Order: sequence, then structure tokens, then C-alpha cells
Amino acid sequence: MPPIIKAEGLTKKFGSFIANDRLTFEVGAGEIFGFLGANGAGKTTAMRILCGLSKPTSGQVEVAGYDIYKETEKIKRNIGYMSQKFSLYEDLTVKENIQFYGGIYGLKGQTIKTKTQALLDKLGLESVKNTLIRELPLGWKQKLAFSVAILHDPKIVFLDEPTGGVDPITRRQFWEMIYEAADNGVTVFVTTHYMDEAEYCDRVSIMVAGRIEALDTPRGLKASFVAESMDEVFLKLARG
Repeated sequence: MPPIIKAEGLTKKFGSFIANDRLTFEVGAGEIFGFLGANGAGKTTAMRILCGLSKPTSGQVEVAGYDIYKETEKIKRNIGYMSQKFSLYEDLTVKENIQFYGGIYGLKGQTIKTKTQALLDKLGLESVKNTLIRELPLGWKQKLAFSVAILHDPKIVFLDEPTGGVDPITRRQFWEMIYEAADNGVTVFVTTHYMDEAEYCDRVSIMVAGRIEALDTPRGLKASFVAESMDEVFLKLARG
């Protein structure tokens, strides 16, 4: 199968500052692809380009078979997105958030109703469906935001540092949801600065100062850098 994401020489400049420096990589359909790096490495900038929210300065990029320069609206219809702050509206209830995003993603009335009830049942949120989002625990918000991002059955879901600020147990539960989505054929593109989360990915790229300095499976990277953990791999790359 052709790659579902393909970037060749992706470059993004802001004046003289180069945020993304000739990034070249591919992501396969159904893959969990980790896009790792320290804060400021250029991860979010690249993700915004892949989501069709920003244009690269140069390079060729295709997402879900669509050209990033000419077909951004088609890209947006085929992806889901979850930001670091979970993308939910704090002044809407749980049910209202699900219904709102169903409409945003182009779902119709009966489909939204059916999917809303199915999601409330799956996440065990029926009893709090009329509760404002701001009143929910952080872990519940996280799980709901991820579920809403794939409500419309997208080909790809982009997760931008989705586990920031939550405890290790909740992080593990969140990754179980990622595995389930991947098993159902959704490609998962996830950015994180937690190096232990790299172990959960099929393949990992590590960015340093706007460049991809390494790309392989977690096992392959640890072997290449003679390291026992992904933390060690990252430290060796970051220190040059």
C-alpha cells in the first residue's frame, strides 16, 4: 500500500528562522508513528502543515493521497486532530461537545445521535452527559477528546502532545485507546516529549533543532545508539 503520509524536503521558515529543515519521511496506513523531540524542536509546526492548517515554505507533502498545497479541504475531511489542551469546549456539556464535533465533521442528525449514545456508553459517561466539560477530571477530558477526534472514522488522527499533565496510569489507559484505533485501521501520528511513550509506537522519528536526526523502530534506534532506553537515545542525539 502507498504511504498515507509522504513528506519530501518539507521546509518551513519564519523569516530567517527555520522551524522545519528539509523533513523527509513516510507513514504507513494503520501505523502508530511517533514524532518526538524537545519543546521547540519543530514538531507542532510540522503537524500543522500536515493537518492543512499551514503551508510549507518548500517541499512536497501528501496526506491521505491529497496534495498539501492544493487539496487542504480534502485533507481536513479525512483527518482527526487532538491538541495539547484536548480541544473540548469548557462551557459545553459532555453531550453537547460530542454533538457539536459530529456536526463539524459533517455527520448527519441520526448518525450523530447514534454515535453520541454509543460513545457515552463506551466511555461510561452516561451519568455525566449533562455536566460541563470544565467540571470533569483531566483524564476524562483526555479520553473524550480523543474519542471525539475519531468520531467521524478518519483515515488519520493527529495527536499533539495529548498526554501532558496526566498521571502515568491515565497515560497508559490513553495509549490503550490508541492501540484500539490503530487496530481499527486508523493511522495515528502522535507528537510527544515523553521518551518512554516512544516505546509504544511502531516507528519513531526524533527531531532536534528542526531536523529529523533519527527514524526507526524503538528497538532499532536503541540498537543503533547502543542505548537501553529511548531517553538515552534522545540524550545522545541532543548532545550531538
